[in-house]
Amino acid sequence: MQGRLDMEGALTARDRVGIQDFVLLDETTEVAVISNLKKRFSKDLIYTYIGTLIVSVNPYKDLDIYSKKQMDVYMGVNFFELPPHIYALADNAYHTMLTEFNNHFILISGESGAGKTEASKKILQYYAVSCPSTTLMNTVRDKMLMSNPVLEAFGNAKTLKNDNSSRFGKYMDIQFDSQGDAVGGHILNYLLEKSRVVHQNHGERNFHIFYQLVEGGSDDLLTQLGLERDVQHYYYLTQGECAIVSSINDKNDWKSVKNALQVIEFDETNTNHLFRVVASVLHLGNVHFDPDSKGHALLKNNTELKWVSDLLGVDANNLKEGLTFRKIEAKTEQVLSPFTIDHAIYVRDALAKAIYGQTFTWLVNRINESMENKDSSRKTVIGLLDIYGFEVFYVNSFEQFCINYCNEKLQQLFIQLTLKAEQEEYEAEGIEWEPVQFFNNKIICDLVEEKHRGIISILDEECLRPGDATDLTFLERLEEKMGNHPHFVTHRLADKMTRKTLERGDFRLLHYAGEVTYCVVGFLDKNNDLLYRNIRNLVCQSKNMIVRDCFSAVDTTNKRRPETVATQFKNSLQKLTEILMAKEAWYIRCLKSNESKQPGQFDEALIRHQVKYLGLMEHLRVRRAGFAYRRKYEDFLKRYKPLCPATWPHWRGMPADGVEVLVQHLGYLPDEYKMGRTKIFIRHPRTLYATEDAYEKCKHDLASKLQAKYKGYKVKGEFKKQKEAATKIETCWRGAQARKEKEKRAWAVKVIKKFIKAYINRGEAKSTDNSEYLAFVRQSYLNRLKNNLPKTVLDKTTWLTPPAVLTEASEILRKLHYRLMVRKYVRGIPPQKKAQLQMKVVTSAIFKGKKENYPPSIPQSFLDTRISEQEINIRVLSMIRNEQIKYSVPVIKYDRNGFKPRPRQLILTKTAAYLVEEAKIKQRVSYNSLKGISVSNLSDGIIVIHITCEEPKQKGDLIIQCEHLYEFLTKLSIIANKQDAIKVVQGSITIKIQSGKESAVDFTTGQEPMVYKAKNGHLMVVATRTRTR
Repeated sequence: MQGRLDMEGALTARDRVGIQDFVLLDETTEVAVISNLKKRFSKDLIYTYIGTLIVSVNPYKDLDIYSKKQMDVYMGVNFFELPPHIYALADNAYHTMLTEFNNHFILISGESGAGKTEASKKILQYYAVSCPSTTLMNTVRDKMLMSNPVLEAFGNAKTLKNDNSSRFGKYMDIQFDSQGDAVGGHILNYLLEKSRVVHQNHGERNFHIFYQLVEGGSDDLLTQLGLERDVQHYYYLTQGECAIVSSINDKNDWKSVKNALQVIEFDETNTNHLFRVVASVLHLGNVHFDPDSKGHALLKNNTELKWVSDLLGVDANNLKEGLTFRKIEAKTEQVLSPFTIDHAIYVRDALAKAIYGQTFTWLVNRINESMENKDSSRKTVIGLLDIYGFEVFYVNSFEQFCINYCNEKLQQLFIQLTLKAEQEEYEAEGIEWEPVQFFNNKIICDLVEEKHRGIISILDEECLRPGDATDLTFLERLEEKMGNHPHFVTHRLADKMTRKTLERGDFRLLHYAGEVTYCVVGFLDKNNDLLYRNIRNLVCQSKNMIVRDCFSAVDTTNKRRPETVATQFKNSLQKLTEILMAKEAWYIRCLKSNESKQPGQFDEALIRHQVKYLGLMEHLRVRRAGFAYRRKYEDFLKRYKPLCPATWPHWRGMPADGVEVLVQHLGYLPDEYKMGRTKIFIRHPRTLYATEDAYEKCKHDLASKLQAKYKGYKVKGEFKKQKEAATKIETCWRGAQARKEKEKRAWAVKVIKKFIKAYINRGEAKSTDNSEYLAFVRQSYLNRLKNNLPKTVLDKTTWLTPPAVLTEASEILRKLHYRLMVRKYVRGIPPQKKAQLQMKVVTSAIFKGKKENYPPSIPQSFLDTRISEQEINIRVLSMIRNEQIKYSVPVIKYDRNGFKPRPRQLILTKTAAYLVEEAKIKQRVSYNSLKGISVSNLSDGIIVIHITCEEPKQKGDLIIQCEHLYEFLTKLSIIANKQDAIKVVQGSITIKIQSGKESAVDFTTGQEPMVYKAKNGHLMVVATRTRTR
C-alpha cells in the first residue's frame, strides 16, 4: 500500500493509480468507473471508495496489507487520511460508535467468490487487535474468531464459482461496552441452502463438514459412527463428482474445527452428539428403497437404517415405518398409506434436510450462548452482514429467487439509508437539498412480497391449495395475476423475440440489476419443505440431545401447516430490515476480478456485470448528487492555506471566514461551492483538481522555504549544543589536568625527599632508606652504559667509570663484553685471514720486541709461496715428487769459504728444506738435523741455519739472506715445528763451517746495508736503523 496520503494528496497520483474515491471522477459513467478500477487493480490497489462505501476487488493472491503494522497505521485515523482500506472503514465505524454512542452495521455483499467471507474475517481480526484487551475480552474475541471455522464447516461448500462459498446469510452483532471493549456477540442466520444436503450440481460439493469428518476423523470415531474413510461410499457426497479438491485440505480443516469447538466451549457430549447427527445424514443418504409387486417402497437392507436409528436414538421399526408409510388420521382412526419409491426418497431427503437445517440453527444458537454477555448495562453494537450477492446462473431455481429478493430488499434499504444520510447532512449544514434521480426498486419488492398479490403469496397459496398443485400450475397462477406487470414476463406473455429466450416452465423478473430467468421446477417442494407428522413425532423422541432440542420446540399437536420457507424468509428479512434501519450503515461491495480465480486477471465484462448487479452506479449517482466533495472548514483550511497570502502561515480568525477568503482568492464561482455550517461543499471534481494542482505547485516552494528555515534552525541549535558541550569538556579537561598536575607535584615532592635522604645514606648498607636510591643508581648507570659500550676490542678507554656500589659488577660486565666482542670478531674472521693471524701470532711470539724491523712487517700479509711450481725446474720437481712442497722462496746463499753470494731457491717440504740451483739440489737439510736458526736483532735479512754435523765431511751451517725473513721463518717453524729453535742474537753469530772448523757472522749498523767478508775473516753484515714513531 502507499504511504500516508490523505484523499486530496492521492489526487496527484491519479494518472498512475487512479482515483481513490469514485465521487471525484470527472465522469460518472460505467466506463470511467471500470477504467479506474482496472488502473488501481493493476497496481494491487484493491480498495476504492464511493464516499464511505468500499469497493473491494478480489486479487486471488496474498497481499501484504493485513499485518499488525498495517492495523496500527489505520487505528484512530480520519477516514480519508490514508489510502482506501477495509481497516479504515472498520476503524471509523468503531470510533463513530464510541463518539456518538449509537449502533452501526457493515453490509458486505457480492457474488460467490468475491471475498465476502474474507472481508468479514479481516474486520473481526482488526477488532480483535485494535480494541482494548483484558482476559474476558480476549475470551470473547477468541470465540468470535473461532465461530468462523465452525460456521464455514457446516454452512459453506464448494460451488462452481467458489471453493468456500457461504450457503447461508449471516448477520453478527459485536457488542461493545462504553469503554469500547468487545464484551459479547450474537449471530443471526438466514436461508441455509438445505437442498445441497441431498443434491449437488456437477462440479459442486456438499457442506464441508461431511468431507472433514470422513477424511479427518480418527479411526475410533469413524468406527463409533459406522463410517468408512471413503467419501465415494456415500451417495450424498458424490453427486457433484468432485469430492476431492486440490485447494481444500479436509484433514487440516477438521483439526481447526475440533479446536474451534473447544474454544467456544462445546463439551465432549455435545461434540459427540453433533458428529452423530452429521453421520446419520450420511447414512440416510445410503438408505435404498426397492419396489414391491405394487410399486410400493420396501426397505430390504436394514444396515444403514440401523445406523441411522442408533445415531439419532430413535426406534428402528418406527423409523422404517415413517420412511415407507404416511400416517393419515381420520377422526379417531389412523391409516397407513404406503409410499411409492419416489415418495419415499422425497421423505428420506426431507428428513435429512430437516435434521441438518435444524442442527445448523441449534449450532448458531449454541455459539450465541457461548458469546452472550450477561451484563445488563447498555451496549452499543457493530453488526456484520455477510450475505449472498445477486446470483444469476444458467439455471436459476427457488434459492436464487430468494437470494435475489433479499438483494432487492437490501438495495431498497441501501438507497433509503444513503439518501437519508445525504439529506441529513445537507439539512445539518443548511444546504438546500436537490432531488436525486434514481431507480426506485420498490415496484420489484412489491412484485415479490406484496400481500395476497406478490409472488410469495401466490406460491404459498399454490402450496396450500388442495388438489394436484404443481410447479406449472403455480406458473399459470403467476401469469393470471401478474400478466400486465412491467417487470414480469413468461413464455406465454412474451413477444416473439423474447419468447425464443424463455422455456415454457420459466418466468423472468426485471430486477434493479438486470433480468433473471427462473425455472419453476422444484419451487413448490422447496417452499413446502414438509416433514410428515409421524416422522416429526419420531425425531421429537430422539435420545440424541441435539435432535431432541431441535424438534422439541415444534408443537406436534398443532395440526396447522407451518409457514412456508419463502414466508419465513420474507419475515426474517423484514426483521433484519428493521434491525438495520435502526443502525448507521457502512458498506463493502466485493467484486470478482475473473471467473478462473487467477491473480492479475481483470475481466472487464465480468466486472461490468457485478458493478451493475451491486448497484454501484446508483450509489455513485446518489453520492454525487449536488456536491461531489465536502470537507470540514478546519481540514480544508489546514491543507490549502498556503495558496493564499492572507491565510498563510496562520489564520487567526474563524475557520469558516478563512475558507471564504481562501476560495475568493482562488477564484471559485458562486455556483461552484456552498458554505455550510461546519463544511464547505464543492460541486465539481474539476474545481478540486484545479485547487489540488495549484497546491502541488506551491508545495515545492514551501518545502524549500521550510527546509531552509528548518536547516538554519537545526544548525543553530546544533552549534549552540556543540558550543555548550565544548565549554563543558574544556572545563572538565582543565579540572582533570589540574588534579593530575597536583598529584604529580605531590608525588615529585615525596620522591625528591626520599631521594635526598637516600643520597645522604648512600654509603651505608642497603636499607629501606636508600634501597630505592641504590636501585636508581644501578639502573641509571646501566642505562648510560648501555648507550656508551665500547665498539671495538681495541677500545680500552671508553668504559664508563662505575659508582662505588657497582665496581665489581662493572668489571664483570666489562670482561663479559670484551669476551663477547672478541667472540663475535673471531667468529666473523674468514678461514684465510684466520690462517694469516695464526701465523702472525707465531711470528709475534718469536720476534716481538726482539728484532728491529718486526713492527713494520706486521701489516704485510704472508703468501702461500713465493715461487710457483712452474718456476721450479721439472727435474727438481721429479726428484722431490714424493714430498709435498709446502713453501718456496728465492734466497741468496753465502758460501762457507769466502762468503761468496749465490742466488738459490729454497724449497720447504713436509720433511726437509732443499737448496736448489736451477736443475740441481745443492743441499738437503732434514728437519731432524736442524739444530737451530739464528738471526740478528737488526733490520737485516741474514739467517743462519745450524745443522748437526755428525760426519767430518758433512757440510756445516747454512748462511742465507732472504727478503721475506719473517714469512720464511714462520713457515719453517710451523712446518718443522721448530718455533723454539729460532734465536734472535745481538752482536755476532758463531757458525760451523765443517766439523771442527768455526767462523762468525758479525752485525753492525751503518748508513747503507751491506754484506762483505771482513779482514778478520768473518762475514760482516751492515744494517740500517729502523725509524720508530
